[in-house]
Amino acid sequence: MGKLFGTDGIRGVVGENLTAEMAYRVGQSVATVLKEDKGSRPVIIIGKDTRISSDMLENALIAGICSVGGDVMPVGDIPTPGVAYLTRQEKADAGIVISASHNPYEHNGIKVFNGEGYKLSDAVEARIEEKILSAEPLPLCTRGDIGRRHHGMKRLREDYVEYVAKTIDCDLAGLRILVDCANGAASATAEELFDHFKAYVDIIYRDPDGVNINDIPKKTLRSAIAIVLQDTVLFHDTIGNNIRYGELDATDE
Repeated sequence: MGKLFGTDGIRGVVGENLTAEMAYRVGQSVATVLKEDKGSRPVIIIGKDTRISSDMLENALIAGICSVGGDVMPVGDIPTPGVAYLTRQEKADAGIVISASHNPYEHNGIKVFNGEGYKLSDAVEARIEEKILSAEPLPLCTRGDIGRRHHGMKRLREDYVEYVAKTIDCDLAGLRILVDCANGAASATAEELFDHFKAYVDIIYRDPDGVNINDIPKKTLRSAIAIVLQDTVLFHDTIGNNIRYGELDATDE
């Protein structure tokens, strides 16, 4: 394990030990190493969670990648496995996830997958880290060699949802399912996923505002589970015939 890369990539508190400047340098370094190995323009998929800092870090990564001649396919808010899956599906050279998993919103992280959707080897991580920490500037591209951002890539989330739905090989019809998105990346995919099934699904905490990720009171969650088990009405709003979402009624808390 190096100075920057831990078991889940580079982690830190944004604005303190994880900055936009660092993300820019990470983007440059990842793309430069990939370019060295490939011998041509690398393509990198980027996905993120819903933290307030994720957009900033994403844009810094994209700028760094493009500055050294890499192309970027940003797929928006998506669970981490979605980036791994789409990296392989699209035959990209790497995938990057901007997320800090269960940590509070002020934290964030940068995790890099190889072209097969798996963790980078220690040797590749070491080469990337060496470039990040080096004081030497990385060679910039100009004119037509500058990398491109591919637009319209958020549609690829649908491919990931379809893939996940096909992995369910049992009948969910008639089941009552509570889905807690924790105001995280699953907020962007849960409804579409469970709409594939004939289960009765209650989706809670799917309204991220950048600072409420993982901010779920245990008392409220316990109440939600109890209400679902009792099969009583949980939400104000209804979507379709089988999926409901919204806020808990005050009387339920």
